[in-house]
Amino acid sequence: MNKVGEMPDLGDFRMTRQRRVVYDVLIEDLDHPTAGEVFIRSKERMPGSSLATVYNCLETLTQVGIVRQVNVDRDASRYCPNLAPHAHFFCSKCQKVFDVDLKKAADAVSAWQLPPGSRVEQVEVAMKGACPECEALQSEGSETAGGASSVKSQ
Repeated sequence: MNKVGEMPDLGDFRMTRQRRVVYDVLIEDLDHPTAGEVFIRSKERMPGSSLATVYNCLETLTQVGIVRQVNVDRDASRYCPNLAPHAHFFCSKCQKVFDVDLKKAADAVSAWQLPPGSRVEQVEVAMKGACPECEALQSEGSETAGGASSVKSQ
């Protein structure tokens, strides 16, 4: 599987200037931006572009397999240029999205009890919770709140 920023064989696909700018925005921070965020970040490099242009570029890049569309619940779609097998972890506190790699020698398909004779073509796994930073902040807040209440009760 291709590494981030490494283009797969695209056949007759033409990488236009707009598509290149949108793709470059995606691989710069690897933070799974929404189309709106890509539009804002690309505005400096493509001053005359519209949000519709960005949506069209993202749709095309997704269709040819250079980018993956990531969805959680009913939130805005996010875009991921990481084509290696991985899952996504959504922090419900800070709203960041993280790539989660498989453990070495793990098989994402064999963990599921599939109907006999099934053939898996694609696996998409999304997890939700609190990232380490948010979890640490919450723990600090709990300790502070706990300490404050114990001081009041003395």
